[in-house]
Amino acid sequence: MDKSLNAVIVGPMRVPFLILTPACVLLGTATAAWSGAQLNLYYLALAFVGAVASHISVNALNEYHDFKSGLDFKTRPTPFSGGSGTLPQNPERAHVALITGLTSLTFTALVGIYFLYVRGLGLLPVGLLGIIIIVAYTKWITRNSFLCLVAPGLGFGPLMVMGTDFVLTGSYSWTSFSASLVPFFLVSDLLLLNQFPDVEADRTVGRLHYPIALGREASVRLYALFLAGAYGTIVFGYVAGSLPLEGFLALGTIVIALPTVRGAARFADDVESLIPYMGRNVVVVILTPVLLAVGLFIGK
Repeated sequence: MDKSLNAVIVGPMRVPFLILTPACVLLGTATAAWSGAQLNLYYLALAFVGAVASHISVNALNEYHDFKSGLDFKTRPTPFSGGSGTLPQNPERAHVALITGLTSLTFTALVGIYFLYVRGLGLLPVGLLGIIIIVAYTKWITRNSFLCLVAPGLGFGPLMVMGTDFVLTGSYSWTSFSASLVPFFLVSDLLLLNQFPDVEADRTVGRLHYPIALGREASVRLYALFLAGAYGTIVFGYVAGSLPLEGFLALGTIVIALPTVRGAARFADDVESLIPYMGRNVVVVILTPVLLAVGLFIGK
């Protein structure tokens, strides 16, 4: 395989960003373990591979559609936004990204069908909504500010965490729901802050996320509100009895989150100065569900 073809296959996958998937699957595994389920490692491995495939699919399809719309030629890439830049460098092979996205989506669907067979139709709403989000995200969801905000969080929160838990336990639980709200708020925040550098470019292709609809200053307040939602969920989950006291380990990332909010507020319109805070936000988004998972395992 020549280097350019390999780059067009791997680049749109956005491999460094796939680390978010193991964090969310780990959290779903931890809620299942805390509820007393006997973990089936085969089911877990298959669920993990299916989750990674779904993440690859949405990344690759997003890259393809951004290239076709011309957005890739208008954005200034940062380490956390603006695409991989792979397709503008290899325009004659843009179709490879589409094939990667559709192949990954097909594999995800097949995994879902298998689990429908072995675990029952209770998994169907989660699977269908996940497929809809993947297919509709770039071309339709990004044109509605509310859907653009909540869709990523739904995908990696309730759908991925509760889906993993259901695969391992055969049922839904308040524990998996409570835990899933943490990545719901955090992943929504991840995409929200990462949209700041692309406001002008995104507007030209018809996107309408909150940094466009409300402006960056108001979006920082929304960002802070969602962070509070993530941490508040952990506290409320403990009070309600659906999360253990050990889950408070996840509150430790507040020491990173608070300076990140201040930095986002100060540098909302200064992309270069904002980038380090976007990086800290990634740490919060990944580390918080991992620490919550550790707390669930410890409190088992």
